[in-house]
Amino acid sequence: MKIVALSPVLLLLCLVAVSSAEEFDFFYLVQQWPGSFCDTKKGCCFPDTGKPATDFGIHGMWPNYAKCKTRGEVGAGALEMVTKRKKKCWPEFCNNGEPLKIAAITDLLKGLDANWPTLACKSGKSFEFWSYEWKKHGTCSGLDQHGYFSAALGFKAQHNLTAILAGAGIAPSDEKTYFLSSIRDAIKEGTGFTANLECNRGAAGETQLFQVYQCVDRAGEKLIDCPLPMTGNCKDRVQLPAF
Repeated sequence: MKIVALSPVLLLLCLVAVSSAEEFDFFYLVQQWPGSFCDTKKGCCFPDTGKPATDFGIHGMWPNYAKCKTRGEVGAGALEMVTKRKKKCWPEFCNNGEPLKIAAITDLLKGLDANWPTLACKSGKSFEFWSYEWKKHGTCSGLDQHGYFSAALGFKAQHNLTAILAGAGIAPSDEKTYFLSSIRDAIKEGTGFTANLECNRGAAGETQLFQVYQCVDRAGEKLIDCPLPMTGNCKDRVQLPAF
């Protein structure tokens, strides 16, 4: 058998590719309620495409570990993050040399503008939001740029959370509150899978449903029951503020 020796340059490229291919166990598909994002003391700003629809918007699709890793369980490149957080519960910034290219997602732009808008006041350009999510999370996903954003859009379209909650009598309101268990049950009934919920505090201190964490298998192909519990800073009853 003939053994072919790799050139130093090619060997280095292979090592870089291996080191940037992070292992993880599942994805969090995170969708945020715009009313809860905006109804805080910090407030929000609309993107340059205008006010988004009254609908959950994608925050990101994040690779995650089923068990947080400690210092002895990660490679040298992750030691700094372990030191800062004590434990590393997700991979991030796996390839800073691969910025998001608009040419890779041209056919998705209309859907991204509608379903993944920025509400931060740093910039009105949603592309900057998408670029950050790609850099931090997408480069660790094992998916290419088009595949990463297409998968997130597909899952959102598959199960519309706003319609699912409305069908269970849970509609945006600045007066009503809803049992958190009713929200969780409605999402389980509507999608077939258990999701995690996160809350924030409104400008007046009220507890609001902020984000829904749906879980996706490692291949990015199907929803699964979330393997990790999440306290999510919620109370028994929460608001879904108007937007």
